[in-house]
Amino acid sequence: MTREVRILALWRDDPTEAPMTVDLRIDSKSGAIIGYWDVFGAFNLDGKHCRPFVLRDDGTIEFGDGVEGKRPPLNSNLRDKPIRVGGEFTVHWNEKDCGVYRIVKVAVLGAKDGAT
Repeated sequence: MTREVRILALWRDDPTEAPMTVDLRIDSKSGAIIGYWDVFGAFNLDGKHCRPFVLRDDGTIEFGDGVEGKRPPLNSNLRDKPIRVGGEFTVHWNEKDCGVYRIVKVAVLGAKDGAT
């Protein structure tokens, strides 16, 4: 059985900086991401500015051509990790620097209370 969910993940080193949301289809039992299609998400940079992105099937995070000061794609291992509250994954900002994100919420899309 599958579920369509939105996750909220916070940067472990500074949970107030660049929270991340992603909409995913997951396996209900294992928490594995189902499918290899592109999915959408966003980083909330400062509470006023969102930076939407596409999570590609290889874990690459791309921001698109419409972003001022276009940045190169980021790499992540989100697709390799089970989706569950407390789960962690890594986003590589460049070849030398990365951040660990912790999933703090998994909400079923369309659910009134947002809980899973």
